Amino acid sequence: MGTAFLTCTAVPYYLWRFGVDWFQVSMFLGFFIATGLSITLGYHRLFAHKAFEARSPVRLLTLLFGAAAFENSVMAWVSDHRRHHKHVDSDNDPYDISKGFWHAHIGWILFRLEPEPPWDNITDLRRDRLVVLQEQYYVLIAVTVGFVVPMILGYLHAGWLGALGGLLLAGVARVVAVQHMTFFINSLCHTLGRQPYSDRCSARDSALMAIFTFGEGYHNYHHEFQHDYRNGVKWWQWDPTKWTIWTLAKLGLASDLRRVTEEKVLLFQLVEVRRRLEERLACQVSPLSTRTRQLLQDSRTKLHQLGDRWTVLKAEYAEKTDVQIVHARAALAEIRAEIRLAFELLDQASAMPA
Repeated sequence: MGTAFLTCTAVPYYLWRFGVDWFQVSMFLGFFIATGLSITLGYHRLFAHKAFEARSPVRLLTLLFGAAAFENSVMAWVSDHRRHHKHVDSDNDPYDISKGFWHAHIGWILFRLEPEPPWDNITDLRRDRLVVLQEQYYVLIAVTVGFVVPMILGYLHAGWLGALGGLLLAGVARVVAVQHMTFFINSLCHTLGRQPYSDRCSARDSALMAIFTFGEGYHNYHHEFQHDYRNGVKWWQWDPTKWTIWTLAKLGLASDLRRVTEEKVLLFQLVEVRRRLEERLACQVSPLSTRTRQLLQDSRTKLHQLGDRWTVLKAEYAEKTDVQIVHARAALAEIRAEIRLAFELLDQASAMPA
């Protein structure tokens, strides 16, 4: 709350009174990217989900700059996040969206009434020497990297006035920005967006939120395939965290990148769009026009036929002969196109119910 208060008061006054130069802007962006990626790449995909393995330099940097985000130590963060995935949308979910947007966003931190649950789900992290050291010296690391280093850099650039700007901009304001980047995943990405893979929980995909959260906005995908190192599974989806992990792997600093096969992702989408088509066609509350109903029925029939075709081809694909691979890829491409069309038809049917 203190950083939020200063961001709304001291930061605007500093900008009005002294202005800002390229160095302060660059430092804000640099610390925002370093701490933001340390949460998404380090805390989240590396430590919480074991989506890949990383060499010591990567783990050390993400622990240092992750602490500077002031989102707690990696042990506490991972323990909460693993409980979120295990108990999503229930009372045991730390940031349960069913208790309201505010609770999921930040209320669960500010008004925590229950004692902290035991960290009984992070035995793997307790064996990591760097993680244990971060837990022991978390506050010192957070203050030093998050506040003291920006002050020193600002002082070297422009004296004490630069130090104050470094503290307020690359320190305080940056902390607020990174924290709410994370908080919006817990709140907004469980409220607004699409659910192309499953509706078993409230998690949703939001391309808009992905822009501001280094790719974490594709949250429906993440809840279905939480151990995939990608959140934006399509090549064109904005996921800087995915691209950074891939780059680290090419540099020899990361390995064992876990990813779900394309056919499994498509089949999840196929099952989900079939379910929605059946639900929409059976809906009696908002009747469909004759043409819309016919289009949805045709789409349902086509998807069932493609699903049956893929079941046959899947066994042949295992033989890995050139002919079977070509046929299987063609079937996957056809399923992909029909799924996209079916979702578009469902959107049209929702917009024009009668």
